Amino acid sequence: MATNDSDTQAKLSETVATPVDDDAPGPPISVPDSGDTGEGGKLKMIVQLVKKCLGVKDIAAMRLSLPASLLEPVPNLEYWHYLDRPDVFAAINDSEDPFERMLAVIRFAFTKDLKFVHGKVCKPYNSVLGEHFRAHWDVPPMAYPDESSNPIPTAFTSSPPSAAGLAPSDTASVKSAKSSKSTRSGLSFMSKVGRSPSTAATSPQPLTQGLPAQMSSLSLGDGAGQARGSEDGGNGVAPSLRVVYVTEQVSHHPPVSAYYAVCPARSVEMLGIDQISAKVSGTTLRVSPGEFNQGIFVNITGGAGEGEKYNITHPIASVNGILRGSFYVTVGESTIITCTGGKPGQKFRTVIEYKEESWLGRAHFLVEGVIHTVQDGDTQHTEWTKVKHVPQSHVVAVFDGSWRGRIRWRRVGAGSYRRLTSSSSSSPAPAHNSLPTPTLPSAAVSKTDVRADNEYTTLLDLSELAVVPKCVRPLDRQLPHESRKLWETVTDRLLKKEYSEATREKVAIEQKQRDEAAERKKTGVEFIPRYFGDDLSEGWPTLTPEGRKAVEEELKEDAAWCVEGTNGQLQP
Repeated sequence: MATNDSDTQAKLSETVATPVDDDAPGPPISVPDSGDTGEGGKLKMIVQLVKKCLGVKDIAAMRLSLPASLLEPVPNLEYWHYLDRPDVFAAINDSEDPFERMLAVIRFAFTKDLKFVHGKVCKPYNSVLGEHFRAHWDVPPMAYPDESSNPIPTAFTSSPPSAAGLAPSDTASVKSAKSSKSTRSGLSFMSKVGRSPSTAATSPQPLTQGLPAQMSSLSLGDGAGQARGSEDGGNGVAPSLRVVYVTEQVSHHPPVSAYYAVCPARSVEMLGIDQISAKVSGTTLRVSPGEFNQGIFVNITGGAGEGEKYNITHPIASVNGILRGSFYVTVGESTIITCTGGKPGQKFRTVIEYKEESWLGRAHFLVEGVIHTVQDGDTQHTEWTKVKHVPQSHVVAVFDGSWRGRIRWRRVGAGSYRRLTSSSSSSPAPAHNSLPTPTLPSAAVSKTDVRADNEYTTLLDLSELAVVPKCVRPLDRQLPHESRKLWETVTDRLLKKEYSEATREKVAIEQKQRDEAAERKKTGVEFIPRYFGDDLSEGWPTLTPEGRKAVEEELKEDAAWCVEGTNGQLQP
């Protein structure tokens, strides 16, 4: 519905007439606010924006100035964090078997952006130089059925454990995350984290009072959803795991941010450089990694996988349905997961291939992939970027399904087993005790399948997983350049649907950044990031002493803040 505010046109003129950013590679791309905040008005502005972006080589490198009514009330640094399922991230180092650790990394790769499976596509605020964000999650560890190595999430699921991979008779025999050898921290500057404080959640998923931190009542089946095992705190319930995340905008042109996450209790950390390149192709927005973005790096700093480093590359994403105003994401090309470091000898590498969508009909979101072996000194595998490129003699497992639903997998060769003398001793998991004994001379020379052709196991079902809400300190404890504090006035106006005022506040923040950049240029002062080093050449960042301090503070954070989806106010 159109607004009749007499000041609207003056405010809109102020928005459109924003000064040119001298450091940007071209003139700003902007659209005037139509004043119509309904869906029709928003669609009209989107179509105008698409027209202006046609032919632009990289939209992400330009200064894109949008009316606030087209923005989601969330800062960019908070929106992108790859920890939609921090419990899956924390489980990467649970197993003592390297093949199962690779499976765990694959699960993480599929769940890191779960928001695009269940949520809408949105445009967050543009980050300003020096803006930073930090948060933490307190999550129960993944549960492991007695007769299977496949982990089961115990919180924020849409079904009880029996529907997530356990037979009804097994729901009383769920044990907590295994391998106590994997729980020592490899980060010497961090104090050991004990039982994490309970957290008051405000996510759409209802929580039951008295459950472990952030344990969803939707995931319980006759009490079996609570993880139990030798790692509990003496009351039969496993202590929650704290995962901490810190990120900072380290460059404005091009827009680049650095991030770091860690779960000391499981000796696993994640780091990387975020930068995207975006281009309009027809009626689709195509998003790919930018020059400095070399993927996500996961390091195991202790336990059975100590020294292993995993690199997860990003695929190509497309935002579709622009002209209809009904956005959805499709994914194309491939994600490659490479393991290096750790113990010498055979390593595993994964190719995840997203299937091309048809021009006609609805999208199917299909994916397939292989896990194959790599020996020390091998180099030919660097050319294997699609499933068909990998020689069958190297393949040890295959998987397929939908990246928005169920993905299944099965072993293909004996190369994924550490030893192969009989079915009971060949597998690292007791679930394979009943497999037929293959007549193979040795695992080293065998590529024979040890499973029946139709014997698939569910890797994970993304349709049953919900995004885990993050815990953030309240606004009165945040620094001026922390994301929620910085954008507080814009968020407040948007939540009140005062779009013209929100646009005014947004323009003021962006103009302040340009003024500060001009002053630095005039005085010859270079910007120095607070939490991360300024060397981006390796593809991963290094924490500064201030960055390490921020991580330590978040690990020790005692308050029960969980303000996902709010304006930073403490929830009762």
